[in-house]
Amino acid sequence: MDLNFDKLGGLVPAIIQDHGSGRVLMMGFMNPEAFRRTIETGQVTFYSRSRRALWAKGETSGHRLLVREILTDCDNDALLIKVEALGPGVCHEGYVSCFYRRLDDGAWREIEAPAYDPKAVYGDRP
Repeated sequence: MDLNFDKLGGLVPAIIQDHGSGRVLMMGFMNPEAFRRTIETGQVTFYSRSRRALWAKGETSGHRLLVREILTDCDNDALLIKVEALGPGVCHEGYVSCFYRRLDDGAWREIEAPAYDPKAVYGDRP
């Protein structure tokens, strides 16, 4: 488990992919502690750069990410984590995936409807 956390100042990007469909759900960052907790608990934990703290995905919403497989790239400085997503979506804006916009003719367009109401889950938090 020798990941290279040095290139990004102690962090590695973690791409989260649905293990069944193959759809990319989100991308976050992990520090060594977040990676250790992910391994120990079987649920994805990230390091929040804005809060400067660990956060287990789903601790507020209940929309947890259960680890099914973890892969690393050839440089050991990025992760691909295949998960079973519990809940209607992983995006804090109410979508199944954080990747719900596509560039069409120079403009970003939503390509799906929201899966849940984020205000009902998170309240008025940003």
